[in-house]
Amino acid sequence: MKTLSGKTVVLAVTGSIAAVETVKLAHALRRRGATVQAVMTQAAAGIVHPDALTYATGRPAITRITGLVEHVLYCGEGGEADLLLVAPCTANTIGKIASGIDDTPATTFATTALGRGMPVVVVPAMHESMYRHPGVAENLRRLRSWGIDVVDPKIEEGKAKIADTDTIVLHAERAVSGRPLAGKRVLITSGACTEPLDDVRVLTTRSTGRMGRALALEAFRLGADVTVVHAGSFPCVKNVPITTAGEMRSAVLSVCRDEGVDIYVSAAAISDYAPERREGKIPSGSSLTVRLDPLPKVIDEVMAACRPVTVAFKLGWDEEERARAMLKAGARMVVVNAPSAMGAAEGAFRIMTGSGTQDVAGSKEEVARAIWSGLL
Repeated sequence: MKTLSGKTVVLAVTGSIAAVETVKLAHALRRRGATVQAVMTQAAAGIVHPDALTYATGRPAITRITGLVEHVLYCGEGGEADLLLVAPCTANTIGKIASGIDDTPATTFATTALGRGMPVVVVPAMHESMYRHPGVAENLRRLRSWGIDVVDPKIEEGKAKIADTDTIVLHAERAVSGRPLAGKRVLITSGACTEPLDDVRVLTTRSTGRMGRALALEAFRLGADVTVVHAGSFPCVKNVPITTAGEMRSAVLSVCRDEGVDIYVSAAAISDYAPERREGKIPSGSSLTVRLDPLPKVIDEVMAACRPVTVAFKLGWDEEERARAMLKAGARMVVVNAPSAMGAAEGAFRIMTGSGTQDVAGSKEEVARAIWSGLL
């Protein structure tokens, strides 16, 4: 999905060894539709050759400011760029940006971009001891106070390593989205629950959480503070781990009570039934009757307790009448899909609201975008 289509990203590269990752980052941004212009410090050019970034971006890398005043051309008033992405960003460059010093191409672009008020994303990468320096920490706080998005590094092997490429791209997408969901707390349930039958076997569904992931990441792109209750782990959101429907219910109600929720999206295949639990392993080789006990409807409890804007999912085209009943009961939107969409990369969905019905088919990312567009 071309989420950066029509956007120009200035990729400013500074002298961290993580500069070797920027060829991959430039390709990832372009795959999302962005035009990418690389800007390099002298130290960065000693780690990755400018020709490599020229190849990766399809545009000559800028290694010095010339009479063309490139910083103004891209980041000045009315400039071509939509985003300045400083990745990787060293402790040295963080300090210079925070102090208004612009003695490298990267810092000159940063000073110009901040003066214009355009989106800026900074991606630190350095040794952990440098990252923990109180001056660096204070400088990062200062950058955040100016509205700069700082992408936290991964702390591994004594290093504050540059964030994953996918995470950086998500922050870039968020920075240029206009953030229509800024300030909104979004709670999403995603994937399958597993109910134990005995110490070995479980009752579950084919749900993989792809729809929940697409919804969560799209909400993040649009500026929301996102919490996902599920058995997996998604980037850029708060993940609350659960296994059973009972754990999901407790976690969801806890988030509603303790943190508050503006928008609740019930995208999980939450168990409708739990089998009667047997101790040990049930012997194989003979017939067995299993009693299934109904479980509470989590969505009903959330709507009653928190009254958020609610998006429900219904499985099966024959569920449209029940979907309309949910709309009358207070849901803002009900998304109906066929069982074949469960676990698949693509599917056909019917988005129902009080004002009408929209049929959407395509990837889960495309469907997620349509769902959020219908709520905005």
